[in-house]
Amino acid sequence: MAAVKASEVRGDPPLLRAAELARVVAGEGAGIPSADLAGILVSNLCFAHNSPSLWKLVGQAMASRLLCPLNVLALLTPRVLPQRRAQPEAYRLYLELIKCNVTSPSLFMEAGPNRDKITKSIADALQLLKNYGYCGTEFGHVVIMFVLALVTKLIDSILEDCGFPSGMAEGQESVYAIEGPQPMDLDVKKVPTENQNEHREQLRRKNTVMALDVLHMMVADRKIQSFLRLIFLNMPEKFSSLSQRLSSIEAHKVALETLLPSGHKINDLLIDIQKVCNANYQPNNKHIVDVLGNMRSGGSLLGQLTGAGRAACWIIFDIYVENAIDGKHLSGISAIEVLKVTKTLQVLNEASWQETFKALWISALRLVQRAREPLEGPIPHLDARLCMLLALIPLSVAAILKEESDMFGAEGSKILPRRQGLISSLQDLIQYSGLLVPPSSVVNAANSAASKAAIFKSNYNAGVVNSSMVAQIDSSTKAVGNMLHLIIEACISRNLIDTSAYLWPGYVVSSGPLKDTTLPQESPWLNFIKGAPLSGPLIDALVATPASSVGELDKLYNIAANGSEEEKTAAAKILCGASLVRGWNIQEHVVGMVVKLLLASLPSDSSTSTPGSINHYLAQMSTLNEILLGLSYGDAIHILSLYGTVPDVAAALMPLCEAFGSIAPPPNHKSTILGETSVYSVFSCAFLCLLRLWKFYRPPQEYCLAGRGGSVRMELTLDYLLLMRNNRIDLSNSSAPSRDSYDNMGSVNEVPAQPVYIDSFPKLRAWYFQNQACIASTLSGLCNKNPVHQVANKILSMICRKMNKGGISSGNLSSASSSSVSGSSVSASDDSFQRPAFPAWEFLEAVPFVLEAVLTACAHGRFSSRDLTTSLRDLVDFLPASLAAIVSYFSAEITRGIWKPVPMNGIEWPSPGASLHSIEAEIKEILASAGVQIHSCYPLMLSYNLSGGVPPMLPLPMAALVSLTITFKLDRSLDCIQGVIGQALENCAGGSSWPSMPIIASLWTQKVRRWHDFIVLSCLRSPFGRDKDAVAQLVQSCFSSFLQSSSSGSDITANRGVGALLGDSITNQGLRLPMAPGFIYLRTCQTFHDTYFVSEVILKQVIEWSHKLANGCFFNGPPQLKSGRTSLSCAASMARQVAMLGAGLLCISGGSLVVQVLYEETLPTLLLSAREQSLKDPGPVSSTLQGYAMANMLFFCGSLLWGADRISPVMKLSLFSRRPRVVGTHMDFIAGVLDGHILLGCDPGTWKAYVSRFVFLVVKFVPSWLRDIKLDTLKKIAAGLRSWREYDLALSLLERGGPQAISAVVETML
Repeated sequence: MAAVKASEVRGDPPLLRAAELARVVAGEGAGIPSADLAGILVSNLCFAHNSPSLWKLVGQAMASRLLCPLNVLALLTPRVLPQRRAQPEAYRLYLELIKCNVTSPSLFMEAGPNRDKITKSIADALQLLKNYGYCGTEFGHVVIMFVLALVTKLIDSILEDCGFPSGMAEGQESVYAIEGPQPMDLDVKKVPTENQNEHREQLRRKNTVMALDVLHMMVADRKIQSFLRLIFLNMPEKFSSLSQRLSSIEAHKVALETLLPSGHKINDLLIDIQKVCNANYQPNNKHIVDVLGNMRSGGSLLGQLTGAGRAACWIIFDIYVENAIDGKHLSGISAIEVLKVTKTLQVLNEASWQETFKALWISALRLVQRAREPLEGPIPHLDARLCMLLALIPLSVAAILKEESDMFGAEGSKILPRRQGLISSLQDLIQYSGLLVPPSSVVNAANSAASKAAIFKSNYNAGVVNSSMVAQIDSSTKAVGNMLHLIIEACISRNLIDTSAYLWPGYVVSSGPLKDTTLPQESPWLNFIKGAPLSGPLIDALVATPASSVGELDKLYNIAANGSEEEKTAAAKILCGASLVRGWNIQEHVVGMVVKLLLASLPSDSSTSTPGSINHYLAQMSTLNEILLGLSYGDAIHILSLYGTVPDVAAALMPLCEAFGSIAPPPNHKSTILGETSVYSVFSCAFLCLLRLWKFYRPPQEYCLAGRGGSVRMELTLDYLLLMRNNRIDLSNSSAPSRDSYDNMGSVNEVPAQPVYIDSFPKLRAWYFQNQACIASTLSGLCNKNPVHQVANKILSMICRKMNKGGISSGNLSSASSSSVSGSSVSASDDSFQRPAFPAWEFLEAVPFVLEAVLTACAHGRFSSRDLTTSLRDLVDFLPASLAAIVSYFSAEITRGIWKPVPMNGIEWPSPGASLHSIEAEIKEILASAGVQIHSCYPLMLSYNLSGGVPPMLPLPMAALVSLTITFKLDRSLDCIQGVIGQALENCAGGSSWPSMPIIASLWTQKVRRWHDFIVLSCLRSPFGRDKDAVAQLVQSCFSSFLQSSSSGSDITANRGVGALLGDSITNQGLRLPMAPGFIYLRTCQTFHDTYFVSEVILKQVIEWSHKLANGCFFNGPPQLKSGRTSLSCAASMARQVAMLGAGLLCISGGSLVVQVLYEETLPTLLLSAREQSLKDPGPVSSTLQGYAMANMLFFCGSLLWGADRISPVMKLSLFSRRPRVVGTHMDFIAGVLDGHILLGCDPGTWKAYVSRFVFLVVKFVPSWLRDIKLDTLKKIAAGLRSWREYDLALSLLERGGPQAISAVVETML
């Protein structure tokens, strides 16, 4: 200060005084800018030496960077603001310093001890620890906290100066309080006190206006907005202090605009800060690959596109719901969770909730219409389609609405945006009459729903408000119903909408009172509720009629849990009837009750071997038998899987299998196929139901992928099912909110659950490992005295009782001794010896060895084919569960390829006859209509029929298995068997190198002619398991049909991309041609062995179609024309849709592992490789569009798999924890190329478009991904983007990089 005073005495100008000050500081060895000097000057300025000259000196020192402006302002703020009324001159100069320095472009400081000292000085001056709880000293964090504190305090000052309370929370200590009065030197010019007071009062008013101007200038500055956005994104709890001030400004907005001359800036101030709170990235339209990067998916051009139109933006809905209906592949995750992709698509398509929900409903309506008259077969799948439309989608919508209500709470009678969007979407559906035509099986239900609405409307118009009178007045009113009426009922039953929907215009189409008509038959559930006993006729009626309310179900469940033995059996049968399959409005409750009943049948003692527990199981046998038969019927298991209860069902079935498999049958047990309830029948039904939940018979190549050694896809196994269930239990126990959508599934959540481990069931565990060993390798021999050998001998004696041939070679059972089976002569009359009474587990353990013996005997001619088939059928008749061992053993043997083929000539084995050629011709015709050409598998078949050529042949195990399956009758009691053998036959045919499926189909068509079309449709899978060329053709046909269909119309339901891809109707009095390629793809993609080949084909199709679109976009004129730019926009929109289609097809076929490889290997390899000959020199437009499309596809794959927001804990277990590593690896690759460490082989334009678009999509839609990326990687990518003049994108990338990137953003901005 001595140097300052000396310079002032000499009358030096401020610049020379600042230079003198710099000389003194340098002489003392202090760094510049100096924190100590700033502290000395400010402490004297406030207010010991409060003179204009010292203010000028401070200003000059800040301008020359002798002092750090942020440090000086931080020191001044707590000193000047509390004294702004007493020291208006100082406040005015303080505001001038802020105006000149806070947005200065040269505030950057090199890292070092000096900067650290200044940072600590700023933090201490603003008391960041006390006021904001921030105790760090990192430069970037302190700078943004300085900005937040300054903006907040200026707002408080303006509010207080205008007479309004500040936005501080009640009880919060004032941040402006300082101790002790400050000396003031005001009367410098010795003006009269009265004039001085008037002047200072005017200055105070001007200061308030200037403070508003300075504040407006600050928040309008791009740099300040960036700093505030960093706090909003990374420290929301600290940003709340500013939000409180904004609320105060909003509350007094009108008064402030009146009081302040520049009050109009209040609105601008709010708008600018609102931009900060809007975390969505808004691109600079001048960059990002011109129009390509900034195309809004919902733009007006989409409705004009050829082939796809706006509906193509929602193609993922159609793909996902159609894929979920494939009952051959059950899922352990609820379709409600999977349908949360709705939120992702709403974000990606930037659509309103009305449009989103409307697209979801229309996709589900298409799903039903696609097979509204299902082909006759063992599993119709129409019930599952209706379950998707009328139960699962309403439940998924309910979960989305619940998130909104939890977030914003109930706001009186106000309808929140999502719920309003749902209501509007349902009202829009009225116009789509073609999609609303109900299948014939639900016409009555639709008419009943419409009549209910008509009666309500009639009573409403008549002023009847008593709900009990609604059903009694004008009961003859009839109305024509459609699918919308069923949808509305499903939504009302779940409180998504209210009964005001009945009054919507056009909703009720009444046919008027019908005279002389029979009144509707009273529901049997009304009689049940009134107390009618469960007698035979009432039971049958309740089984055939779905319940209409949860109250009816609760009464039924109470009987099933606590009634007499007969009542329990009847209630279980009713519960697993129509209410489970077609009770759409209460289906989630029925599913939960069925699972609870299975668990309720378990004894309190967890042991399965004690006499008490065994007696308990035996007492529950009839009830369990009805439940298990109900679960085996039709779509029941599939519906359970759609609700995500497969892990729970597996956990409930395991103790049943363990217990009943440990109980020996009575000595007089003969057959289980006769319909009586027995230990063997209950065990077999439970065991086969358990096995249907996962592919227990998968041959070895299904578990590995050629060349990679990893799993092909996320296949369910028993271990994995138990892991999913136990993880779900842990989540529900640790945090109730983590259950998410399962809160909407009623009784499912109420099941008392404990973790279940396979080690708790030793006999089931032993079979499980034996089954895996059987699949993995051939059987090992057994010694004579081995207990399994003895059981196997008795089983052989039983199944050979009708064949006095003694010619079975049992080399694997025993050595060639006199005690071997081959040397025994069995007496058919010794029935007690013929029928072993072993517990089922001991029986199953011996079955593989029996199978090896009889199969070996048949292969060596010592056992005829008829005898082999008969013996296998006897085995299944005695213990149906043995079918599991037969399927598993034969599947493994077929895969090994060690058995010679046998002729299917009608002599030794059944002959497919002429129908083989017909079936194969039909398959070729259907595939050809979908654009797939395949070669004939049996070119000699025709010559065989005409002149004795080579007959069709099958491997011996395959011939034995198919011969066994065609012996079963089509009876409902055999549904548990039919559910296993159908998929087993397809799987065995796919696992064999021999073309088997057409022969199997021919034999089954001869057995059940009315299943012809169903069987042919199932055969369409067979060519794609072994023919990569057919797979490539199918993928190509999917893209062609999606893009080259009719361009007329712009309606969301127009028969364009979606209709051509998946088909509007697959069945119309038989199979309908041409068959949609997308439908075939979804039904066959699970059979693709090399899914990585499929991903490469899909990616190449995306690139090729982008190239075609680019070549066609300037067809009518040069690129300079405006029309050319419009065409480019259309091409970009279509390229985006191509990418969306490719992502959907890839995710469905390959799942998470293929997406992982796409990120880590496939796409990087493609970018590093030289371009293919056909795409060399594609031109700038084509190169750009290719990169644009690749980025879109990669991003869509990741976002569909990992979501655009938080991931449900239910979904995290299986595949989503990989996302940080996968995305991080790919971003490292991008950073390595941009940093110059990796050389590219692709076109530079392709690379630039790819990187810009991918980073743009991540920043805009899934910024949470960036928090897991390494800071060094983000910096390199940002530097590369800045080199392309993508400044906004580079900044936004760093802003969303999490707390780790704050300093990088601050240094970039400073």
